[in-house]
Amino acid sequence: MINKLKALNTLYQSCHQHGMRITPQRTTVYAALTEADDHPTAEAVYKRVRKKMPNISYDTVNRTLLSFVEIGVLKMVQSRGSAKRFDPELEQHHHFQCLKCNRIIDFKYENYNQLKLPPHLPKGTRVLDKKVVLEGICENCRG
Repeated sequence: MINKLKALNTLYQSCHQHGMRITPQRTTVYAALTEADDHPTAEAVYKRVRKKMPNISYDTVNRTLLSFVEIGVLKMVQSRGSAKRFDPELEQHHHFQCLKCNRIIDFKYENYNQLKLPPHLPKGTRVLDKKVVLEGICENCRG
């Protein structure tokens, strides 16, 4: 679970380091993500933020999310054949994705963090992160 105060502090520091102003729109978009546990799409974030800021545009929300990924306060989650999804959890973790409902579940597993890199990677390759995505059917869809 995300420590919201720590996450907000990380947002402020990263925005400052990258010369980005802290605006009510950016703060509200980020807060919507830290309150979510479903790895929302830009569309889902937009719908949530509009409840608090009715005049915000989808383009503003989408650009904000992409900017946050660029400065490292969000991660983009690869999702099978659907829209980009966003994850504010920056600590190393992995995902299980349900192939039926597209639900994404976070989990931590130290053995996956310690995966050895294949020796066939081209020289000079620099791995920045390791992510394991397990695919299957979640308990809700199995019933």
